[in-house]
Amino acid sequence: MKKPCTTARRMARGLGAVGLAAALLGASGAALAEAFPSKPLRMVVGFAPGGGADIVARLIGAKMAENLGQQVVVENRAGATGTIAADNVARSPADGYSLFLGSQSTMVVAPSLFPTLPFKPEKDFAPVSQVVTMPLILVVNPALADVGTAQELADYIRKRGDAAVSYASSGQGGPQHIAGELYAHMVGAKVTHVPYKGESAAIADVLGGHVPYMFANLPVALPHIASGKLRPLAITSLKRDPKAPGIPTLAESGFKDFEVSTWYGVFAPAATPRPVVDRLSQSIRAALDQGDTQARLSEQGFTVVGSDAEAFSRFVGAELPRWSVVIRDIGIKPE
Repeated sequence: MKKPCTTARRMARGLGAVGLAAALLGASGAALAEAFPSKPLRMVVGFAPGGGADIVARLIGAKMAENLGQQVVVENRAGATGTIAADNVARSPADGYSLFLGSQSTMVVAPSLFPTLPFKPEKDFAPVSQVVTMPLILVVNPALADVGTAQELADYIRKRGDAAVSYASSGQGGPQHIAGELYAHMVGAKVTHVPYKGESAAIADVLGGHVPYMFANLPVALPHIASGKLRPLAITSLKRDPKAPGIPTLAESGFKDFEVSTWYGVFAPAATPRPVVDRLSQSIRAALDQGDTQARLSEQGFTVVGSDAEAFSRFVGAELPRWSVVIRDIGIKPE
């Protein structure tokens, strides 16, 4: 009769210990989040100063510094489609003080193009918040007099035969490259990809008539569209953009489900404690809630997202297999 009673007591003591451990863990997590940060943070950007990623990082970093009470230093480590910067943060201490401003190019496209990358986005990073998104716009040089729609450009490409028509992009593996190859795949013809070292060089050659078309970032293209130096054909989001409501989407132009966008989000090393990740996510969303932040990002052509860590994790988890299939089916290879 004593044994069951002793067993019951042991079970009760064990459950009590588990409860105490959970309570202590919760308390330590809360204390950790409350104490964080106690020193400056760094946000690593995989692209050169002055570009879209750098602008977003510096704006958000400055606002985070205000609500965290610590400086956020932006560190540019350009090269290899952002993978050099990503690897640097993946190898950093998982304490919340090293962050990476990642893009779809680095975090969902590069893993499929370069299978030997030294990091895996789904294993080596903790998504913190998706910050902004921005569509691309398909533009042509006005010298193509008979090309006023995405379908007319498709006809122009088909008539000239495989690889006879070229398009420009800001570099291999970026959203402009992916959009260009997806469009060519849906057109049903091969084209020649001409990658440049940055968007300014790419769009300069389209303006000069050296390359007939490209998918450009919306804010970069709009001034040239307004001046008549570029002709817009379609936008790459599923819905029309309020900054260019008269331009149709690729989807409504006959290219079903066509969607390619530029997005930026903040990532921390994978083992970063969840309370710290949540604290960082709250800081970013607080920064994005400010009217002046939204206005400045809108001026740059971005749409504010500001997701929490869980929503961003789900988004990245869905994007990885989606683009892996697209890249495989289209047959995009490193050049």
